Amino acid sequence: MSYKKLAQEDITFFTEVIGVANVLVDSEALANYSHDETEDLKFSPEVVLKPEKVEDLSRILNYCDQHKIPVTPQGARTGLSGGALPLFGGVALSMEKFNKILNIDTNNGQVTTEPAVITQVLQQAVAEKGLFYPPDPASKGSCFIGGNLSENSGGPKAVKYGVTNEYVLNLEVVLANGDVIWTGANVLKNATGYNLTQLIVGSEGTLGVITKAVLKLIPHPKRNMLMLVPFKSAEEACQAVAAIFQEGITPSGMEFMERDALTWTKAFIGDDSIIIPDDIQAHLLIEVDGNDEQLLMSDCEVIMSVVERFNVGEILFADSQAQKDKLWNLRRKVGEAVKSQSVYKEEDTVVPRYELPKLLKGVKDIGKKYGFHSVCYGHAGDGNLHINIIKGELSDDIWNNELKNAIREIFELTIGLGGTISGEHGIGHVQKNFMDIPFDKVQLGLMKGIKDLFDPNGILNPGKIFPDN
Repeated sequence: MSYKKLAQEDITFFTEVIGVANVLVDSEALANYSHDETEDLKFSPEVVLKPEKVEDLSRILNYCDQHKIPVTPQGARTGLSGGALPLFGGVALSMEKFNKILNIDTNNGQVTTEPAVITQVLQQAVAEKGLFYPPDPASKGSCFIGGNLSENSGGPKAVKYGVTNEYVLNLEVVLANGDVIWTGANVLKNATGYNLTQLIVGSEGTLGVITKAVLKLIPHPKRNMLMLVPFKSAEEACQAVAAIFQEGITPSGMEFMERDALTWTKAFIGDDSIIIPDDIQAHLLIEVDGNDEQLLMSDCEVIMSVVERFNVGEILFADSQAQKDKLWNLRRKVGEAVKSQSVYKEEDTVVPRYELPKLLKGVKDIGKKYGFHSVCYGHAGDGNLHINIIKGELSDDIWNNELKNAIREIFELTIGLGGTISGEHGIGHVQKNFMDIPFDKVQLGLMKGIKDLFDPNGILNPGKIFPDN
């Protein structure tokens, strides 16, 4: 695909539409919007645009479509698959000024929001009304709702409550040619034609730009209980996950952290309150929630009886909200802690939960074969394992060339176990050349056909999702 390089006439047009303060071309701004949180990758845009109105965004996209200028939609840029990288220069379309919660409808259990509202801010706003928006990525204190929609984000609560797409009723979207559409209806059931709403969710900004979302809310659970269970074997920790579900318990959170994940995070945030004995190799962080304290206690007793079948250490029950917050903070800071140690590649594999022990063992075996160290953690209740491959002392040649063979083996193992190569981070730039593993040519052809229909000139987030060849 050939794209137009920006000229002064283009900058002039953008300035006329959204004003000089919202058109950034200085080197500092271009550097700030050249990256997300994916490895150490940077691709500079030629201009950063910050529209505030749907009509202005429509004019910008129409102009870019006519002139074949690539547009990379950006939110908080917390993504881990390179989805916000401006690979072809052009426009970095920052949505950060679309940052208002427009309406909380307590009668119908819905919220209408713009995409640049921080996920945690939205959760807190609806919680004040006694309502609950469950999807909560680890970066919920900084990531935007729009990015969650684009990647179909999950988080710890997904094991009980599901991922982002299960809470999306309707979207306002600006298409590549500037047309503005609503994708659905503000109702809980909709069997009217193709489901455009669910097509947009998870499309990583390649089909349209989301400007409003109507999200479903549910009643907020009043109570929760949390325990941290240490295991002397990481594989046994994974085995315990399926065993808990087989007893009829559905936790509201079930997070796996192998030893390095927790020790590195403790050091990163300076928290020595949790002692990890030398023989402990992994932990499960398990939460149950609901409204009946006795039922929650009963669930915890069942969970205790299950984990005690395995070789475990001393189980910690969080006895205060402060301790619960501390434990969840440890889990949510793992990604940052790993990144502080070294450049890393994070793979977002997901398998049926019963297969999780096989996936973990296979990852470690592949690491031994290729000589890399990995730190694994993730949403064990979903079978979603985040595999962090640490660069450490690996040479640039191995990191940039040989490691892709190891990643391909990990993904082939994942597919062989009935899983897939991304559970919640998306494909973006860094995983696109592995898409031939989960999909054949017919499937990829159908997806490309959808992309071509929505965006015939290929201006929206080019270079993402589809393999280079």
